[in-house]
Amino acid sequence: MSPSGLLEWDLDDLQRAMKLSGDDVKIYFRDGRRVSFLLERRLVREVFHGTLAPSEGASYDLKDSCGRLWEVRSISSTGIYFCPSYMVGSGRKFQREPFLHKLDSIHGYVLSDIEMFPRIPYWCVEATRVRWWWDREQLGTTTKVTRRRALELLEGLR
Repeated sequence: MSPSGLLEWDLDDLQRAMKLSGDDVKIYFRDGRRVSFLLERRLVREVFHGTLAPSEGASYDLKDSCGRLWEVRSISSTGIYFCPSYMVGSGRKFQREPFLHKLDSIHGYVLSDIEMFPRIPYWCVEATRVRWWWDREQLGTTTKVTRRRALELLEGLR
């Protein structure tokens, strides 16, 4: 499937504004923990024309102009996960039922390939498709897949 769209940044402008080298800017923008805040804001304003979730603890990241809920996720060099973020990290564990509930509560995911910064392609993938991947064991046991696998899944959508 071709990307749904492309978010672009001017690397030279960012270097000047941030007073960092181009390599440092790339490191920052290719870190999903850091760039997600910016991606959510650009997507809600430029693509979805909606609103951000009321807090970081909400069960979704943004609401589109039709009232549908979306999660924004980054495809980084280490991969991507689809389960709720409270299930990811040291001392945390994946829980099947809350993950499935998450799929039932949102319209879909916006998957952004941050490794391509400063030109970040993104795909809008409905939660029903992610559920289809899960049911066919395409997401592994914890919903985390490698970058390569994520891009293969997206390519298979055609």
